[in-house]
Amino acid sequence: MLGPTATPEAIASLRTNLGLDHSLPVQFWIYLRNLAHGDLGTSWQTTRPVLEDLIQRFPATLELVTLGLLVAVLIGVPLGLASAFKEKGIVARIANFYGLGAGALPDFWLALVLIFVFYTLLQWAPAPLGRIDLAVIPPPPVTGVLTIDTLLAGDWNAFRSAVAHLVLPVFTLGLVNAGAILKMTQSTMEKMLQSEFSRYEVLCGMPHNLVVRHALRNALPPIVTIISVLYGFLIGGAVLVEMVFSWGGAGQYAVQGVLNSDFYPVLGFVLFSAIFSLFVYLAVDLIYFAIDPRISH
Repeated sequence: MLGPTATPEAIASLRTNLGLDHSLPVQFWIYLRNLAHGDLGTSWQTTRPVLEDLIQRFPATLELVTLGLLVAVLIGVPLGLASAFKEKGIVARIANFYGLGAGALPDFWLALVLIFVFYTLLQWAPAPLGRIDLAVIPPPPVTGVLTIDTLLAGDWNAFRSAVAHLVLPVFTLGLVNAGAILKMTQSTMEKMLQSEFSRYEVLCGMPHNLVVRHALRNALPPIVTIISVLYGFLIGGAVLVEMVFSWGGAGQYAVQGVLNSDFYPVLGFVLFSAIFSLFVYLAVDLIYFAIDPRISH
């Protein structure tokens, strides 16, 4: 922090200011005491409070992760349903191959491939340097989500630039994480379609669409569970994708903290991620109740 020319006196003074002259239990107690007052510490890289840095950067991560998970759902659920209807059809074979491949595919490698193809070769995508073109002035932050802020400001040029920068990282996360949703949807729907209540509905002559709808309703809880788990995982799991695209989100902020031994940003990011995951799981419980009120009993 002080550079290679720091004097012993300066180092001793800095250790005292950082509280490093205390034992580890005392240091941890001081951190917890400050945390109770909303103080997550100060990053020595940015020289700003970690809480302010995370509030500024976390919406960028949420925007990327939310849209990436939405793409994963739009890919995984329809493929899982189609493969469950015809277990030995060509769609099922494609879904099985894709499900296995997506689970073994590193997201940062796919990100680099997409950049090489769509930016370097085809020049369809913008340069992977942040959330908006360098020549475009971003609007004043309101929500921190750039696409929403550009719409609120009525700046269509900035909105198009923000959407263009989202395409590659969002599809990277969507393509990689759709595999787990696909496999869960496929296996759960196959089980429900072969269950006794589905066979009874078929024997009663009920329309096929109605049978499928009832089976899907009963298959939703496991699908919602895997989606919620992926949502919480992606907050930290999208770190490498953020690094590749220079996204400037909370994940990239935490990684820079690790690489530079700046621990307060890392601790703050873990706390933010944990709190966000708790809210996600609470929302999932409410969704369970909406799907099947009997769960409350």
